[in-house]
Amino acid sequence: MLETVRYLIGSAGPSGFGSKSTAEDVTEATPDLGSITAIITGTTSGIGAETARVLAKRGARLVLPARSLKAAEETRARITAEFPGAKIIVLPLDLSSLTSVRSFVSRFLSLNLPLNLLINNAGKFSYKRAISEDGIEVTFATNHLGHFLLTKLLLNKMMETATETAIQGRIVNVSSSIHSWFSGDIIHSLDLLTRNKMPYSATRAYALSKLANVLHTKELALRLKEMGANVTVNCLHPGIVRTRLTRDREGFLTDMVFFLVAKLLKTIPQAAATTCYVAVHPRVAGVTGKYFEDCNEMVASKGGCSEVEAARLWRLSEEMISYKERKEDGEKSWFGHLIIY
Repeated sequence: MLETVRYLIGSAGPSGFGSKSTAEDVTEATPDLGSITAIITGTTSGIGAETARVLAKRGARLVLPARSLKAAEETRARITAEFPGAKIIVLPLDLSSLTSVRSFVSRFLSLNLPLNLLINNAGKFSYKRAISEDGIEVTFATNHLGHFLLTKLLLNKMMETATETAIQGRIVNVSSSIHSWFSGDIIHSLDLLTRNKMPYSATRAYALSKLANVLHTKELALRLKEMGANVTVNCLHPGIVRTRLTRDREGFLTDMVFFLVAKLLKTIPQAAATTCYVAVHPRVAGVTGKYFEDCNEMVASKGGCSEVEAARLWRLSEEMISYKERKEDGEKSWFGHLIIY
């Protein structure tokens, strides 16, 4: 009850910020990001667009990957109209396609730019069961696996940049408190979802993918420490906000639900605050493997804190991103090696 009251009134936590803080508020401590190059996924609307706008305001060079180049160009146009000196590059990327992820990384690396910051923000809530071109349930493919591969392929560039510039690299995974709604065996459930062996639940599929974001963060942080890399990774819940994730279900029922929970909703600038805080605030320097809400460190769900499940999901993800090549050698399923773990 006390936590709900603090949320509603926007009471500041240990960081000095709370649920009512905005992205501009939390970046005042870093007014000059001119030395920072950031890749931000999912910037054509909502939280991602506001994150991009505020980081551009602070001077960061932005690379905006998008499935719709037209929408990304519109985002760039809005930002440059407000901040004429903004440095923004738009490149194509469909996170549900592993081939597209690899193509994006190849294009980005060919630009010979540094990379200080990777914000894995894009998200999909699929109301109908769908399978990606790689044979993977599309919510998981977009929200977790595409970002897993993107991060993996960009990691060397981030470590190289951190070494050359002495600026710690940061990876930010935008998850959701909904990750706590998932219970059960994440790999077995994904198998059943993909093979259509269980009734499809959009909420369960989304919760599974958001739990995967938290587990990815936990295992990657451990691996970065073992490598001695000057790169951190953290994840976060941005807050309850009405964004384009609901666009497939606009109408009376959706409007009524959001009207009833209106007092719990954040504005877009407030919802982008935790992302920006974790991405650039000095207080987060050296912090890694943590989960944030309302710009403060919190504890993820029991499932999200499991080192065993984090390592298990990592192995599955590695199998899945390499399956296409192995398939040419006759392998029939990417679950074959992992189900026993």
